[in-house]
Amino acid sequence: METSKSEQETKGGNYFISNYPPYSFWSADTVSDAKVTLDKAPNPDTPLGLYIHIPFCRKRCRFCYFKVVTGADSTQVNEMCDTLIAELELYMQLPFIGDRKLDFIYFGGGTPSFLSSAQLVSFTDRLKAILPWDQVKEVAFECEPGTLTEAKLKTIKEIGVTRISLGIENFKDEILEENGRAHRSKEVGRAYAYAKALGFDQINVDLISGMIGETDENWQDCITKVIDLAPESITIYQMEVPFNTAIYREMKSGDSDVAPVASWPTKRRWVDEAFLKLEANGYSIGSAYTAVKDKEKTKFVYRDRLWQGADMIALGVAAFSHIGGKHFQNEKDLDLHKASVSGGEIPIARAFEPTEEERMIREFILQLKLGKISTSYFLDKYSIDVIKYFETPLNLHRENQMLDYNDNEITLSRDGLLQVDRLLPEFYLLKHKNARYT
Repeated sequence: METSKSEQETKGGNYFISNYPPYSFWSADTVSDAKVTLDKAPNPDTPLGLYIHIPFCRKRCRFCYFKVVTGADSTQVNEMCDTLIAELELYMQLPFIGDRKLDFIYFGGGTPSFLSSAQLVSFTDRLKAILPWDQVKEVAFECEPGTLTEAKLKTIKEIGVTRISLGIENFKDEILEENGRAHRSKEVGRAYAYAKALGFDQINVDLISGMIGETDENWQDCITKVIDLAPESITIYQMEVPFNTAIYREMKSGDSDVAPVASWPTKRRWVDEAFLKLEANGYSIGSAYTAVKDKEKTKFVYRDRLWQGADMIALGVAAFSHIGGKHFQNEKDLDLHKASVSGGEIPIARAFEPTEEERMIREFILQLKLGKISTSYFLDKYSIDVIKYFETPLNLHRENQMLDYNDNEITLSRDGLLQVDRLLPEFYLLKHKNARYT
């Protein structure tokens, strides 16, 4: 698939696709209608998950586009924990949970490991008292290496976390500093050694291909170092520059529409080089972004359940829920979020109620990121032959050698996998194409 030089450059906007339909179609006008689903009994076969957004960070990265808060003290953290507990209690009063037990839990951010050991124990004890964790298959927890001590990691394991994800991003201090990361390489080695010794079920490490200042030499060094660590899972993202990042604001102030990061072909080449070396060292490619040491043992339940349409309660400012096929996003302002919960209201700011067709498309494009799709899944769940339904985009991408298919499955080529987010909009409904993503 040929691209112009302009398309190859990294510009402002979202590249990574995490949901469908695009967030720009979500609206405050649909919140009351979508909330109706919270008053309905659930399908007992639909897995139930819990997402907990911890917005606090030691420092805001220049490429960060999430809702984060820096400079918080212990009082602010404790108040937020109280609000999240109250928010969960509001959800527990509604019928949609039914008799279901939690299947997965994800602590995201921000920086969940920003919390002290005492705060983590107190907070999670209260969560478990409201909605028990006794049947969860995975408790995932994001960590910033510089916030971790041996004692805190021990606490994280003791509260029930099974999968920790270390946001390493790069191993060179100068690049970490230039991109606004709070941690340094010395903290990475120390935190990883502690985590390994404690015997977590799964350690994932994150890298970013295309950070400001990255070079071929640096990237090769990062690959070597991550292979030496030998984590169970490695996630590699390609640097994007959404509109609400510091990098984008600096671009606009300098009257430039091109970000000071590697081009898309370079970033894809770097990810491909990483995948090839990881495969040579016994890893398997599990998705467009992940390599795993043992694909039979190393699972990412949170990702797989969401991409199959699971229900997920999301607690916290700006957090995204998916319940009964409906999409919700919480209030983006901390004070509004807190005030809503204090007033006894679920703090939803905007929502989207997709059709059955849109739900099918959502699962299709998200699962395509795994590199392979079984057609029987969609035939059984939606009574749709996706080969016929998506005939035009499938043929387009096959002609460009991005994928191949037969009656049973659709398989991305390596080139297709490396740029899957660029291919997905071809599968959108016409009304959602060429729209702003957020």
